[in-house]
Amino acid sequence: MLSTTLFLAVLVSAEPTTAPLWGDKIPGPVSKDAKNVPTLTTQLAPADKANGTAVVVCPGGGYSGRATDHEGKQIAAWLNERGVHAFILKYRTANESQIIPPLHPGPMLDVQRAVRTVRAKAKDLGIDPKKIGVWGFSAGGHLASTAATHFDAGKADAEDPLDRVSCRPDFAILAYPVVSMDPTVTHGGSRNNLLGSKPDDKLVEFYSNEKQVTKDTPPTFLFHTKEDTAVKIKNSEQFYEALKKNNVPAELFVVEKGRHGVGLGNDATSKKNSPEVAEWPGKLETWLKGRGLLGK
Repeated sequence: MLSTTLFLAVLVSAEPTTAPLWGDKIPGPVSKDAKNVPTLTTQLAPADKANGTAVVVCPGGGYSGRATDHEGKQIAAWLNERGVHAFILKYRTANESQIIPPLHPGPMLDVQRAVRTVRAKAKDLGIDPKKIGVWGFSAGGHLASTAATHFDAGKADAEDPLDRVSCRPDFAILAYPVVSMDPTVTHGGSRNNLLGSKPDDKLVEFYSNEKQVTKDTPPTFLFHTKEDTAVKIKNSEQFYEALKKNNVPAELFVVEKGRHGVGLGNDATSKKNSPEVAEWPGKLETWLKGRGLLGK
């Protein structure tokens, strides 16, 4: 296992690199499978394009795996093309990690740790510490919305230097996200893997992120299709409504037709969707530019 110092050194590499997220002690449920140790893969934007913005990417997969290609590597490439440094998070999941549900609080701790890590090394990577976002898909969207609603400013006297750093993301991007743990709204598999089959009501409330929005929740862009049968659009709608109620800048782009898990909407299977699906990354890019996150 890499030490914190060595991990941060690895992040500075110009080539895509992957390093363990934690040191020797990993809080929360731990897998016996070495292949599922939480990691962060760094993919830096070209030096001539880099604009100081960074994003922690959370692929989806129902908290039982991760769609690391079309919701991970392809996303990092899209961000890099626009001058944004990308950090793909391999957070803890249930099935492939041999962790018996519930996963809680493992994934939340992983995404918080990822944001702290990027912010701690912001100066070395040319990142603006106030321009660090999270982008999540499906269950990864739940994790990103968790990061956006459950954060702290860091603990000044923490033994681990990373724990002294804020884990609040400065903006969030949620693509067809699971947001609520309400059984009438949520994605059942994601809820079961994260919370177990009979979770306490307080835990359901805690992870129903539409109920955890405050004025301090970061600006958020959401995308969902009305036709999504895997994750109901109500997840995005409720989160958007909560953001607006708390005067948090937000945009929800809705497409009538389209399956779940479309990624950037540019793959072969996206032909089954309406042409609007492929437009959503452009809408996102416009939103990012409008918030000053893609440079001049």
